Amino acid sequence: MSTSTLQPHQRELFGHPIGLFVLFFTEMWERFSYYGMRAILVLYIASSMSDGGLGWTKASALELYGWYTMLVYVMSIPGGIIADKLLGQKKSVLYGAIILVAGHGLLAFEQQWAFYGGLSLIIFGVGMLKPNISTMVGGLYKQGDLRRDKGFTIFYIGINVGAFLSALVVGYVGEEIGWHYGFGLAGIGMLFGLVVYTWGQKYLTEVGNFIGDTKSNQGKEISKKPLTKIEKDRVIVLLISFLIIIVFWGAFEQAGGLLSIYAKEKVNRVLFGWEMPASWFQSFNAFFIILFGTLVASFWALRKSKGKETSTLLKMGIGTIIMGAGFLLMGFASREASSEVFGKASFWWLTGAYLLHTIGELCASPTALSFITKLAPVKYASIMMGVYFAATGLGNKLAGSIGEASQEEPVKIVLNASPDQLKKYHRIDTLIAKDNSFTLKSDLYLDENNFVALEYNTKEPINNMFSIIKSDTKSSEQVKYDIVNVLKEHKATKENPLHAKLNFEKDFEAKKIVENKGDGKNYEGKFVIDEIQNAKEYSIFMFIFYLTLGFGLLIILLLKPLKKLTHGAEDNEIEMHEAEGFDLAEEN
Repeated sequence: MSTSTLQPHQRELFGHPIGLFVLFFTEMWERFSYYGMRAILVLYIASSMSDGGLGWTKASALELYGWYTMLVYVMSIPGGIIADKLLGQKKSVLYGAIILVAGHGLLAFEQQWAFYGGLSLIIFGVGMLKPNISTMVGGLYKQGDLRRDKGFTIFYIGINVGAFLSALVVGYVGEEIGWHYGFGLAGIGMLFGLVVYTWGQKYLTEVGNFIGDTKSNQGKEISKKPLTKIEKDRVIVLLISFLIIIVFWGAFEQAGGLLSIYAKEKVNRVLFGWEMPASWFQSFNAFFIILFGTLVASFWALRKSKGKETSTLLKMGIGTIIMGAGFLLMGFASREASSEVFGKASFWWLTGAYLLHTIGELCASPTALSFITKLAPVKYASIMMGVYFAATGLGNKLAGSIGEASQEEPVKIVLNASPDQLKKYHRIDTLIAKDNSFTLKSDLYLDENNFVALEYNTKEPINNMFSIIKSDTKSSEQVKYDIVNVLKEHKATKENPLHAKLNFEKDFEAKKIVENKGDGKNYEGKFVIDEIQNAKEYSIFMFIFYLTLGFGLLIILLLKPLKKLTHGAEDNEIEMHEAEGFDLAEEN
């Protein structure tokens, strides 16, 4: 066949439709914007106001993170419905990209209304774009085309090229230059994605169109025809598989929440004398996907060629178990960090955890996207993809709730000491002179039922330097009573104390008054007993490990009956090309 007879949408590059690479780069830039913003979101919310953040507690930051990431993906259901019933996937992706550019742009402004407005627009934009662009990838291949899984793996690598670059670039800019500069940079990335998608429309003419507007009688019949028994069975399999998706992402999405905070506070990030930004750990997963993506896909292809079991459900079960094993490593990391006072875990525990998360993700996630396009009825293709991403969203909410449960409620305190009284402690008087935040490390123990605090290095009493104030739910006396009970429970003595870092920050409004500069007043703070926090984190890491292990094994045990309900959707797949013999068809 002559290349001159091929239409743009029929042309191939490296054995795949060119449209795949248009969607690849569109999604790459969209994920650059999303993951770049995600890399710094929790850190920004939990950072003190003096450091440009919102000054929320870590638990509150993780709670908002859970709600936000859940809504981002749950909005995929209305996004899929809009595509299937009103606009088609192609237009829905376009409008979603435009909304995302506006949302990320708003986050570049420092006003609170812009923060909430930007997050809201991103939620709507991702809901329009995410399920529909994935469905369009499946639409590039005919039913039974073996290249579909490979195409989704290539597409998935595009996602992670964007995620890798954004965690490094946006993460660095956000942490080192300014949070809102980082948010703005993410918006520029999304603008690039919009430009790529608009340019590549000629390669996407046959996919993503609204079925209701089709001129063919076949398309109209599809939109009206009721589901067959086979289609209903396949929908049941999809809905069951979405349960493990919730568990998988509930564990995996600790990356942007709990693991991000853990990297900031409990991991030794010093390499060759340089301290790596905590947000850079967010790039490890994406880097490993780029490195191992094709290898994992090739492993499953080789296994299939030998006639062994390679169903998507098996991949999801095994992937969940492998990913969960990463939290076993984090359990070891927690043990190492808690083995010494104010200790930190080795860089390599978290690196190993991200490697296992990546291998598990490569088994479970890209093939799950392909699985949906194989089993979902044509007229409900985007809706079912939307339900998949909604399950992902519920997993994200589960991740936020689990992360929130890992954080001990901090004890709120107010500074009583003057700058002169604090001169004996290294650099604290200098920091107070500039109205900066500071930290006092302390020993905590009981002396005849009295709560005692000693400065960690000098061992001098510091009880009179601060006062405990009421929490959101308890009076100051109740808070003190709780601390005494904890110290009793752990049998804390002067010789065997518990430990805490007292973190103080000057009131944001008081800092604005020039006359208050360096007076040492209006300082409030909080602390968490280090041993209690370490124990909570260890328990959460091990809980996630056992949860993922259990669900992964359950899917494997139910593999045979679930496969029967697919009615051979993954059997007898072969490679299909628009023009056999051409890897790359050039334009006239």
